[in-house]
Amino acid sequence: MRQFVTGFALGLATAGLAAFLYVSTGGEREPQGGETDWRSRELDPPPMARKSADAREVLRVWASPGTPQHLTLRTTWKDPGAWGLMLVDIAKHARNAYARDGHDAQATLARIRELFDAEWATPTDPARPGPK
Repeated sequence: MRQFVTGFALGLATAGLAAFLYVSTGGEREPQGGETDWRSRELDPPPMARKSADAREVLRVWASPGTPQHLTLRTTWKDPGAWGLMLVDIAKHARNAYARDGHDAQATLARIRELFDAEWATPTDPARPGPK
């Protein structure tokens, strides 16, 4: 089942399987034969997506300044708690990516947690269901 929702999202990795987040550091790529403009702004899939026939994309998030993030997700796992594990994995991968850019790793993770907790307490935008 595929769900379309809008709202605040930190991101996901994988639960139940080994978790790994591919962080693209190459920036945006040039459009290739017949691609529309939005495709030139999407991230490249991780290498395992091309190598494993069992790999599935479970979350896609798009952000634009001044608007809520838009995302598409699949309710992949029987236990919805797996999403909680993935959110923590994503926060740690984001910490590592920011640390590679020179940010303090502990301060970065603390800031992510601060805003995660603030969003739970006082949502800046309600997650609204979109079309099925």
